[in-house]
Amino acid sequence: MNGTVILIAGAVIVLLAAGGVAILGRQRLRRAATEADALRAAAEREHRRVIAVAQQEAEQLVRDATIEAREKLLQARSEFERETREYRQELLGQEQRLEQHALAVDARALAVDERAHELDARTQALDDREVAVALEEDAVAARVAEQRATLERIAGLTSEQAKGELMRTMETEARMDAARIVRRLEEEAVQEANHRAKRIISLAIQRVAADHVVESTVSVVDLPSDEMKGRIIGREGRNIRALETATGVDLIVDDTPGAVLLSCFDPVRREVARLALQRLMSDGRIHPGRIEEVVSKVQTELDEKIFRDGEAAALELGFPDVHPELLKLLGRLQYRTSYGQNVLAHAKEVAWLAGYMATELRVNVRVAKRAGLLHDIGKAIDREMEGTHLSLGRDLLRKYGESEEVIHAMECHHGDVDPHSVEAVLITAADALSAARPGARREILESYLKRLEKLEAIANDFKGVQKAFAIQAGRELRIIVESEKLSDEDAIWLSRDLARRIEGELTYPGQIKVTVIRETRAVEYAR
Repeated sequence: MNGTVILIAGAVIVLLAAGGVAILGRQRLRRAATEADALRAAAEREHRRVIAVAQQEAEQLVRDATIEAREKLLQARSEFERETREYRQELLGQEQRLEQHALAVDARALAVDERAHELDARTQALDDREVAVALEEDAVAARVAEQRATLERIAGLTSEQAKGELMRTMETEARMDAARIVRRLEEEAVQEANHRAKRIISLAIQRVAADHVVESTVSVVDLPSDEMKGRIIGREGRNIRALETATGVDLIVDDTPGAVLLSCFDPVRREVARLALQRLMSDGRIHPGRIEEVVSKVQTELDEKIFRDGEAAALELGFPDVHPELLKLLGRLQYRTSYGQNVLAHAKEVAWLAGYMATELRVNVRVAKRAGLLHDIGKAIDREMEGTHLSLGRDLLRKYGESEEVIHAMECHHGDVDPHSVEAVLITAADALSAARPGARREILESYLKRLEKLEAIANDFKGVQKAFAIQAGRELRIIVESEKLSDEDAIWLSRDLARRIEGELTYPGQIKVTVIRETRAVEYAR
């Protein structure tokens, strides 16, 4: 029973507790409902406020958009009206131009119609005139044939003969016109060429200062006294024979006081004999054994000197790589002369001149100078071997490894080979400059006089030549012609033809100037 009571009591307590909890829950629910209603009311008020603000903003935007649209509409309407006015004005202008063009076309059509009528009339007139001209041509042809027959009968010439005479006349006139043109072109070319050539050559020549030795085939050895002649001759002439045998030189002991002569065409042998004889006279011991000893020693020393001379010439020109055999041959040129001009000095001068001109013309200076130095190398052996100094020099240069440019320039310096390079032309010019200047060379008097006589004879062979004079040592041929037989144009042709004939018939150093003088003199006497 107590247990039941306890259970009941427990149940009552649980029920009471549950009722209290339910009461508390309802109170909370009521408070929560009240708060929810308050929040709902606040949200509705905020919603209505936001909607009111949005409506106001929307109305303001609509008003602004309406105003902007009206402004754009007004602006577009104004732009449209302006474009419409401009287009209307342009249409009006085009319409006016079209009207003017139509008027011009109408006027031109009228002018064309009038011109067509004029052309028709003129064509008819030309047709009529052509008929008349044809009739006149027939009449003229008949008269010309009649007159030609009359002229042939009077002059005794056929039409072919008259045509030939006319052609000869025209040929003469053409030659005169050509001569005038040639003279004008030559004057212009000569002026320009002289200006450039004088500048280049003057620069080259003024930088060359070379000494030239005039030698012959005879050397003179001065003696301290005439008694020395007997010692040189020796007993029964044994000393002089020993000296001539050892040197290959003819020793001439004559009545010339205080001197003996050494004669030989080989300048090296002549120099050996001269030095040996001077050394024998200074030593005082002159006999065949001593002569052979001194000659041998002098020969050795001269060979060394020849090599040194050749080496010095090559180094002076700036060529330390020349073959030793070529240096020996260069040194031998020191004792070789051509028309009295020392060949080694001439070779160096040609090298300097060609080098200076090559510098001015901006071509290969080393080739020009090297070819100038070696251009006469064949003269060192031309008395010992067969062949010209050109062919011998070419073979020597090829043998000792010189370049083809140098060989070609060397072999062209006498005009035997056509030059294919500027350097070859410069060697020819430099060789002529060195050889042809006054005092550089001398010729045998007889050949010199013969050349002058030949020059004057060639000039006198031409028709119309009155007098001919070879002047300036044969460097100029001055001719006086008969003015009544030759014209100025004929004088020009005479100078050219004469120059060509001289080039073909004569051999001469340098160049020869041909001057033709034609003058008319009027003479009257006052009495």
